[in-house]
Formats: sequence, C-alpha cells, structure tokens
Amino acid sequence: MKTEAKEKVRIDKYLWSIRLFKTRSEAAAACESGKVRVAGTPVKAARTVNVGDEFEIRAEARKWVIRVTALLSNRVAYPEAIKHYTDHTPQEELDLNKFQAASFHTGKRPSKIGRPTKKQRRDLEDFTDGEE
Repeated sequence: MKTEAKEKVRIDKYLWSIRLFKTRSEAAAACESGKVRVAGTPVKAARTVNVGDEFEIRAEARKWVIRVTALLSNRVAYPEAIKHYTDHTPQEELDLNKFQAASFHTGKRPSKIGRPTKKQRRDLEDFTDGEE
C-alpha cells in the first residue's frame, strides 16, 4: 500500500509559477530582501507553501495580497495560473497602482511615433537646408 506524499513547493518557485515574477531568481531575491511576508513577517525563499496561506508581496510596480488556493510547481499559462490563488489586494492599493501605471515609462515607444523613416529624414534635411 502506497502512502500519498504531500506535494511541497517553495515560495520562490510558487511565486514564479503563478507569474508574479518573471524569473525564479527574481522571486528568490524578493524573498531574501523582505518583500514577501506572511502576517507581517518576512519569509525566506525556501519556505514551504500550504493551501490557505496568505502572502503580501511587493514588486517593482505593484503590491499583492494573495491567498493560496492550490499548489503549483511548474510555470503554466496565465489563464491556468490565476486559478491557483485569489487576489485579496485592497481596493486603495489597486487604485494607486492604476495611477502609477499611467506615469510609468516602459521604455517602449508608442506605435508610429519615434525615429523618422528614411523618407521623413530626407524631407527634414531638404526643409532645414533651405533655411540656411
């Protein structure tokens, strides 16, 4: 008769697998720097996650309060990942994040705006050469 082994998942691996962090090393670094907390106490990356745990996570641009609903040890697509936790982030925090997102620069240029095309550069050169 086999005994069922309870699945153990580290917090850094769990946060990576539910797509709160892009890499597992980013998740581990957040744990080590005190940005992941349980009941106000910072946790280490090796802490085991249990169903029902509630974590407070601070990332670069956002703060989450999540409750674990199911364990997940492998990274999956976003629609599947969101089934493994519930977001309990306060509404004030979500509103603040929307405000910050509007002023946050991603580094990507808006479409159709930016460097001029070769034709536009020639037209600009013709325009500026005529003034001298």
